[in-house]
Amino acid sequence: MRHIEEFHDARACQALMRRIAAQVDGPVRIMEVCGTHTHAIARSGIRAALPSAVRLLSGPGCPVCVTSPGDIDAIVDLASRPEVDVYTFGDMMRVPGSRGSLADARARGGRVRVCYSPAEALEAAVGAPERQVVFVATGFETTAPATACAVRDAREMGLVNFSVFVAHKRIPPAMEALLESGEVRIDAFLCPGHVSAIVGADAYVAIAERYGRPCVVAGFEPTDILQAIVAILEMRGGGAAGVAVQYSRAVRWQGNARAQRVVAEVFEPWSPYWRGLGAIADGGLRLRETYADLDAVRRFGLEVGPGVEDPSCACGAVLRGAFEPDECGVFGTACTPEHPVGPCMVSSEGACAARFRYGRGGLRA
Repeated sequence: MRHIEEFHDARACQALMRRIAAQVDGPVRIMEVCGTHTHAIARSGIRAALPSAVRLLSGPGCPVCVTSPGDIDAIVDLASRPEVDVYTFGDMMRVPGSRGSLADARARGGRVRVCYSPAEALEAAVGAPERQVVFVATGFETTAPATACAVRDAREMGLVNFSVFVAHKRIPPAMEALLESGEVRIDAFLCPGHVSAIVGADAYVAIAERYGRPCVVAGFEPTDILQAIVAILEMRGGGAAGVAVQYSRAVRWQGNARAQRVVAEVFEPWSPYWRGLGAIADGGLRLRETYADLDAVRRFGLEVGPGVEDPSCACGAVLRGAFEPDECGVFGTACTPEHPVGPCMVSSEGACAARFRYGRGGLRA
């Protein structure tokens, strides 16, 4: 593993741009798999400022966006049940399924509440024992430990009115699925900082070695991202494909062992459906059998399929890096942040929302 010395100022950005221009010797396509990176890149104008040979692709880095329409349909079903209170993060409210969104379900009288953590849903269940409280657990490896803690606490308290609809996804299997598909050429990965703080940088070693793709974990400042691009170009120039950590102020090689332990206790890997990417082997988490009574799908007998994606919406292709957001036929016309057609325009981490707000060049308010 390589650690990269960090520095942050405007002159540093200019120096890094010069280093990038000097090192690039041919086309290179780098995919970021983190929605926060996508918005940082768009806001700072990095994409437009880079040499034309360096192309940044936005991948499936938005957990709300990759939640399948079938999952949304099942959650909307839950929200229609009079005995159920659904608790979810705010970005999930307007994500469309085949039969509308949670916002639509609430407008029809469903009891849907926005919360900021699973602990809030757990507290609601304690305070209203006559209600069935369901927490919608979305997010990548970053948010899974908090869900695991809530599940374990619910078991210890003996709560019978709390359950979880688990839609957690795992980033490394999605990276492998993208490379295996061969649909889009990806020469290197800009790896997510928040996810890596949990799973550790070693989670990407198999990808770097098996597929020969450099993987660099980056922070979210412009200099962080540019330093990571420099590291990628240096690896490629030296004929190496390893893993480097630019975001060393938050990410360690082995990650957060305590968080990993609680996730492993409560969850096991499985192969869920991702919007735009299909079923990905070990691409998600589900409750272990010992916690199955806290699984909302089992408790309420839900039928969960892939669902149906809106044929006018190119979010699936955007999430695979096959489309630029403004190549979608409804981008900026029928689909806007005020009236989104697809989740990439809904979420604060979505690539379409970033492109709409900042444009191709960035810096647009």
